[in-house]
Amino acid sequence: MKIYFDNAATTPLDPEVLDVMIPALREDFGNPSSTHAFGRKVKAHIEQARKTIANLLNVTPGEIIFTSGGTEADNMAIRCSVEDLGVRHIITSPIEHHAVLHTVEAICSRHNVELHNVNLLPDGHVDLTHLETLLKDNTNVLVSLMHGNNEVGNLLDLEKVSALCQQYKALFHSDTVQTMGHYRFDFQKLNIDFAVGSAHKFNGPKGIGFLYFNKRNKIKPLITGGAQEREMRAGTENIYGIIGLAKALEIAYRDLDKKQAHISAIKQYFIKKLKENFPDIRLNGDAEGRSLYTILSVAFPPSVANDMLLFNFDLHGIAISGGSACTSGSNAGSHVIRAIGSNLDYSPVRFSFGKYNTLEEVDFTINYIKSLFSQAQA
Repeated sequence: MKIYFDNAATTPLDPEVLDVMIPALREDFGNPSSTHAFGRKVKAHIEQARKTIANLLNVTPGEIIFTSGGTEADNMAIRCSVEDLGVRHIITSPIEHHAVLHTVEAICSRHNVELHNVNLLPDGHVDLTHLETLLKDNTNVLVSLMHGNNEVGNLLDLEKVSALCQQYKALFHSDTVQTMGHYRFDFQKLNIDFAVGSAHKFNGPKGIGFLYFNKRNKIKPLITGGAQEREMRAGTENIYGIIGLAKALEIAYRDLDKKQAHISAIKQYFIKKLKENFPDIRLNGDAEGRSLYTILSVAFPPSVANDMLLFNFDLHGIAISGGSACTSGSNAGSHVIRAIGSNLDYSPVRFSFGKYNTLEEVDFTINYIKSLFSQAQA
């Protein structure tokens, strides 16, 4: 049996998404910047996709910029906030994705912007009282806090943070890569300044994403050299990815209630089985509280954990991660696990679930974990 429990890294392409991409790959080869019929046809596909996404998020089409993915979109939001909107202070947290952390570090160093890290509570959530203190003490601020943590799954209260940012006249950017397509967003009601999406996190194609930017913020393109994307992002558009992205988000919203119920049941069943069978295992973050229903971070005790833990899971046909897929190849360890104060003697393993997973796969995995404990006790 082959089991894929690494959906936070990427998700399988939905067959319905592939079905809309294939005709475009076969027939729609025109350059969308061309004025002839071949180009106009492709341009129409792009604008229809933009309209679809905008309608789902309750924004205007002009507030959606297609990018190569979430990392580029995060870069654009952060860099343009400093370079175009006069930001002099950035408030973020030590558990953000490196797409945010590394970008913030680079832009602060280059532009003499002051960086502030908000405190974390014992369960790994952002300390909103400290956030308000930071907002009170500074002006020309960008708050950059992710909605759902990609390693432990903790969820940020977007409404409360948005309200605080409004109260203190701060810009608010949220990396919503892990939650886009898994929750409904109404960015008009939420009043957020920047949010991002990446298609391959919700059963769409890789290499395509988008930035939502509130139209009240007048920003310039991060990538220059052409008039594409309404002069907001130069470069010939990834038409096939854009079509797939729009379809994937459309499907995600269409099936959202069913998907949430299905995946939530898998996660809760997994937690139940872990507690019944392995009292020495710990859960990282707020796994049973305000947490993303697709992610479960499990800490294996030193008696079971070793350098070959992920490799042994893989040999047994179970695909998991030691943390973010973007850093799992390094030996530095998880910056998120360190930041939330988890016992570093325990090895963190991220199980992340998708709509194609089953309870039978959980049982198979639990049985394998039993064998790991048996070997450790032998």
